Amino acid sequence: MDKTYQPEKIENQWYRTWEERGYFAPSGQGDPFCIMIPPPNVTGSLHMGHAFQHTLMDALIRHRRMKGDNTLWQVGSDHAGIATQMVVERNLASDEGQTRHDLGREAFIDKVWEWKQQSGGTITSQMRRLGTSVDWDHERFTMDDGFYRAVQEVFVRLFDEGLIYRGKRLVNWDPKLHTAISDLEVENSEEQGHFWHFRYPINGGQTTTEGADYLVVGTTRPETMLGDTAVAVNPEDERYKHLIGGTVRLPLVERDIPIVGDEHADPEMGSGCVKITPAHDFNDYAVGQRCGLALVNILTPDASIREQAEVFNADGTPNHEFDGTMPTAFAGLNRFDAREKIVEAMKAEDRLHGVDAHTLKVPRGDRSGLIIEPLLTDQWFVATKPLAEPAIKAVENGDIEFVPEQYANMYYAWMREIQDWCISRQLWWGHRIPAWYDSEGNVYVGRTEQEVREKYSLAEDRVLEQDEDVLDTWFSSALWTFGTLGWPEDTERLRTFHPTQVLVTGFDIIFFWVARMIMMTLQFMKHEDGTPQVPFQQVYVTGLIRDEHGNKMSKSKGNVLDPMDMIDGISSEDLVAKRTANMMQPQLAEKIAKNTREEFPEGIQAHGTDALRFTLAALATTGRDINWDMKRLEGYRNFCNKLWNAARYVLMNTEGEDCGTSGEPLELSLADRWILSRLQTCIEETNSFFDHYRFDRIAQSIYDFLWNEYCDWYLELSKPVLYDDNESAEHKRGTRRTLVQVLETVLRLAHPLMPFITEEIWQRVAPLAGVTGETVMLQAYPEPDRNLEDADAEADIEWLKGVILAVRNIRGEMNISPARALPVLLRHGDEQDRERMEANRTFLKSLAKLESIDWVDDGEAPLSATQLVGELEVLVPMANLIDKDEEIARLSRELEKLDKEIQRLGGKLGNAGFVEKAPAEVVEKEKAKLEDAESQRQRLNEQLEQIRAL
Repeated sequence: MDKTYQPEKIENQWYRTWEERGYFAPSGQGDPFCIMIPPPNVTGSLHMGHAFQHTLMDALIRHRRMKGDNTLWQVGSDHAGIATQMVVERNLASDEGQTRHDLGREAFIDKVWEWKQQSGGTITSQMRRLGTSVDWDHERFTMDDGFYRAVQEVFVRLFDEGLIYRGKRLVNWDPKLHTAISDLEVENSEEQGHFWHFRYPINGGQTTTEGADYLVVGTTRPETMLGDTAVAVNPEDERYKHLIGGTVRLPLVERDIPIVGDEHADPEMGSGCVKITPAHDFNDYAVGQRCGLALVNILTPDASIREQAEVFNADGTPNHEFDGTMPTAFAGLNRFDAREKIVEAMKAEDRLHGVDAHTLKVPRGDRSGLIIEPLLTDQWFVATKPLAEPAIKAVENGDIEFVPEQYANMYYAWMREIQDWCISRQLWWGHRIPAWYDSEGNVYVGRTEQEVREKYSLAEDRVLEQDEDVLDTWFSSALWTFGTLGWPEDTERLRTFHPTQVLVTGFDIIFFWVARMIMMTLQFMKHEDGTPQVPFQQVYVTGLIRDEHGNKMSKSKGNVLDPMDMIDGISSEDLVAKRTANMMQPQLAEKIAKNTREEFPEGIQAHGTDALRFTLAALATTGRDINWDMKRLEGYRNFCNKLWNAARYVLMNTEGEDCGTSGEPLELSLADRWILSRLQTCIEETNSFFDHYRFDRIAQSIYDFLWNEYCDWYLELSKPVLYDDNESAEHKRGTRRTLVQVLETVLRLAHPLMPFITEEIWQRVAPLAGVTGETVMLQAYPEPDRNLEDADAEADIEWLKGVILAVRNIRGEMNISPARALPVLLRHGDEQDRERMEANRTFLKSLAKLESIDWVDDGEAPLSATQLVGELEVLVPMANLIDKDEEIARLSRELEKLDKEIQRLGGKLGNAGFVEKAPAEVVEKEKAKLEDAESQRQRLNEQLEQIRAL
């Protein structure tokens, strides 16, 4: 093995070997165990959230593969309708100066497929770099031919069963992209704005109980008043309830609109009156449905003011009786220019009651950055309530389990208040809706136009046009667990691996993806007896990865960390360039550049994949958000070094030597029996933690055993045996056998978290341990062997460690050189302590660097430095060990420094101004410093008195 651990030399090489040899494919033997990868966007690259979840999924798959299960980690990517179309349109404009409309639909779609072939594989190459053992031979794409058939089948069946319909409803509308978008694609940001208060005159000479002949309504979007169809007051509000049933005059539009009673109006909020614009606000839409109000759409798809409003009844049918005439002064203005002019006009008519500065949540499209408009449009919807009922029961009765279980409550909250799902998008890239229209607007649904003609008995000469819209990306991904396995065909993979075992996902898409997969799977996948299948048996919900300060990582904050940079390293200037690329605001870019240089003055060092994976696992506290910690990453890079160096020590002492694999007699030392016993505990813990998704505890258990017990203690305890010429061959053979046996086993234990380094070392160690096979990833995962558990050996070694640490502590406190051999005396112990001393003289003298070790009775010991191991006293006589005068001078200098620090801290904490004004955590920190300094002073004084007494 190389002297130094160099991950870049082994990682790519091993991944190519694994993939070429087909190790990732299902074995066809054992119980099926399947995980479906949450399909990353084809436009994307691997971010920290991906790296985190992929690490956990890969650990589960590798663990189950080694347990002998028939494992499938199904890989694939999502066509990402909006994101992909934007990328290709942007490239088309910059490269060829054209729009998609210049090309036409078919030619543009060809361009998208061309882009996917050339540029859509970034994330898959990064997944390979991360070591993900997915079944690449069966990679799927949500727009591939098989998935297309599955999507068409589901749409047609749901339509035929009355669960898909077309209607005019309010949706999130992106005025730039000209499409409906999902709630997940809307980012709500706090921005400064205003609250305008307008006076609407009451008709019929009526007044409020306070004598006003108008109602005051407030709005953050004055332009929407052009579409008001009512003013709502609370039915219990004494000021206004007598006005319900009357009307007000809508200023500027000069239309009479009703005063309605609805609990949406809160008497404690503002004036207690609310303007109702059902076509431009989701809450108002709900009021309009309850009160049967007309829907008046005042905006174009560009979010400009219409010359003539579109008017519909509450059920979305056209209303030909309502006058949709609009004020000509605002026609054609964009919504923000119209806002200014409307406020000016209201002020001119003395209808402006007041204006307040207001912080509001502004919904912006995550792709376009524009403010999203609730807009009334014709869309396709899934009637979700009938689908939601069995999906709720599947979790209630335990067919699907959430881990941690509190996320089931989040699931229930969403599902029990579920609204119909808008599934159509006004895009070209995606699954085109399988619906056709004739010249009269009649709609026909089928898998193909020919099927439609046969299904509805349409003449061949009737002209049909297919719907221009495509389906929401979440619609196709809702079929992921069964669509990827070949449905609607009855494939062997589908029969073998469905239902899947566990889904690993974030809480933020429980509704958008998890719930919809459950609904769709229960609807379309059945057992042989006809009962519904669940898509997965467990949902393991992870937290989000945040930066070191707990902030969400985002490009606008300039705190995004790329997992590839953690693996391969990046210079400070390259990191600055990456974080500020394509930023439109120079001041923000400058700020991010400054912060990045301060945080990473030397860039990010290369740590390798195994260190990153181990860090991610170690941070994976169940269900909680995770604050990234670069120091932990550096620490686990050192852990990899520790493992590498331990392996080199083992190989140097075992290669070419008799390691007891031929059946010769073995004699195990106390240390051998102890480490084998401790290994069984580590094996048992690790298996249990895998069963409960406690990746943090898996990492901790392996770390503690490998670093603290195997490396720091057992390897040292092996040296007196291996290096003593007087030791028997059987004894040496037993220690060599234990060295390689334990290392080979712990490599198998750690492999799911650290696949590359464990494979590299295992290839050298396995033959020495008598283990055959091509790869560690196909070896059996360790199971505890009760016959190797040895409580006596563990107790004896704990005693031994206690004595050694006591001697080391005395060395440190008394500033005695580690190289100097010490005489040590033991007293006040029992007979077992005497026996252990005699049995372990060799270990004690070697590891504690002792000149001698003897037992003394009370009163016989000279003046000594003392440490306790239980009731046992460990004594190191001080005479002739140190220069008394020099040590007194050194300790006196240390005490003088401490006295000054104690005086400084005491003065600071005695200052009432500091204690009252400083943050509580700062004051507590200073108090802790003072306590620590006083404790050190006491300890140094005790040492000084001991030295003076010599």
